[in-house]
Amino acid sequence: MEAEKCTGNYHPKWFGLAVQALIYLSKENVQTCPSVVIADYLQSESTLIRRVLAVLAREGFLETREGRDGGYRLKKAPESITLADVYDAFHVGSPLCIGIKETTGTHPFGVEMKATFSKITDEMEQSMRQVLSRYTLADLAERLQAKV
Repeated sequence: MEAEKCTGNYHPKWFGLAVQALIYLSKENVQTCPSVVIADYLQSESTLIRRVLAVLAREGFLETREGRDGGYRLKKAPESITLADVYDAFHVGSPLCIGIKETTGTHPFGVEMKATFSKITDEMEQSMRQVLSRYTLADLAERLQAKV
């Protein structure tokens, strides 16, 4: 895990919103879906959802269409998108990872602890990615259908 990976580029909330938006789009059998519809469905702020969707589009998960009938749609099959793929797109940093590294100082003991914490958080990250890679959007959508 690179040092920047630990700090994260986006809030962890974005990962959850992205997964939910992708599952919603995977369930909808429409050509395109406007961001406002997705935001309403997720009961989230439209501007935030547009930012999340922009990342998903930039990372190749979504196609966008401009105009009156515009919106977003999946570019890949739900079976081919793992939660690890989505996690990687957002470079989400673990709050625990960030927090424990912030507690170390620049003194010799702090430097040693930071190196030790880095090894532990690398292992945590690897373990989490392994779990996330076992689930696809299709898996989650299927689980949700079974409960309805």
